[in-house]
Amino acid sequence: MQDPAHKASHMPSTPPGTPGPPGPTGPIAPISSSSSSTSGSSGGAGASNASSASGSRPGTPGAARAYVLRFISGKYQGGEFPIVNDKPIIVGRSSDLDMVLVEDMVSRKHARISMQQDQIWIEDLGSTNGSFVNGEKIKRARLKEGDRVLIGTSILKVIAGEGARVDTTDAKRDLENVAAARRSSQPRTMSGSIEEVPLPDLLQLFGTSKKSGVLVIRTESDDVGKIFMRKGLIYFASINDLEEIPPMKSIFRMLTWQKGLFDLDPPDEREFPNEITVSVQEVLMEGLRQLDEFNEIRSALPDLNTRLVLSQPLLPPLRDLKPEELDILQLAHSFGHLETLLNKSQATDLDTVQFILKLIKNAYLRPE
Repeated sequence: MQDPAHKASHMPSTPPGTPGPPGPTGPIAPISSSSSSTSGSSGGAGASNASSASGSRPGTPGAARAYVLRFISGKYQGGEFPIVNDKPIIVGRSSDLDMVLVEDMVSRKHARISMQQDQIWIEDLGSTNGSFVNGEKIKRARLKEGDRVLIGTSILKVIAGEGARVDTTDAKRDLENVAAARRSSQPRTMSGSIEEVPLPDLLQLFGTSKKSGVLVIRTESDDVGKIFMRKGLIYFASINDLEEIPPMKSIFRMLTWQKGLFDLDPPDEREFPNEITVSVQEVLMEGLRQLDEFNEIRSALPDLNTRLVLSQPLLPPLRDLKPEELDILQLAHSFGHLETLLNKSQATDLDTVQFILKLIKNAYLRPE
């Protein structure tokens, strides 16, 4: 049977399509810069990714581009709605609107999305819970291809369409059919793929909109990560329900995951002995900083399956070590394998590997 500690740290070594640096796959791995693209955006009128959605298709000079809104999460996931020049889309809960989203977090008349001269705009219509573009709450903002809009529990992505239809009546009916099909097959209200919505972007959306619930991520390698949120703040996290891996370390590892499915489950009222209270912004800033630094030294690490043993004879004095380094030395003596050390250490993966490399360099430990 596979050691659960081994399972918890099994992750892809490089983002899809990104050539990775030499060296073993570690508990934390490189993350693509596109996954954190929202962390530097700012809110306000027209400030969210205010770049042009205009342009002509390659090979067809002067041809107007067609765009659709694709639902990539929520009860309407899989549905699409065309964006038509000079034909505004009024979004809300009221049945007489253009795009009807029947859910409690959507106001009767929530937002307006329109395209004029190939420029796409979204305007919040004074909704109760707000409209968000790439994680930022907006009043009015310009959209471009690839932007993600959060309304209620639905995430819509602006995509270019080949000859997109202009019949919004059919699109409205199709959304109703999509919702009906999902009601019969899927009880959760919010789900999707972290390839479509990278985890940093997803967390930022949930943090800014102050959502509560348990974000569950399932990878292709059967790892299950859980991030517990209360009004937009993170208060606990785990991978495969392992208690030995601290919450922050679990989150930092999950930030490297490139493939998998997510669900937003209802809030979990359990109390955890080692709860934390951190904002999404704090997690992303520190997590991505650690990942950058880890990637710089990962090529120097032994393979995860390498056994680390105390040097014999042990010549350098133990008194020269800091308490944290002594802790790592003791873990190496007790458990040996690098992967187990990373899971057992209470320090972050970055700090742990820095301690290990120092202990190897100064002849306290040696790879076997």
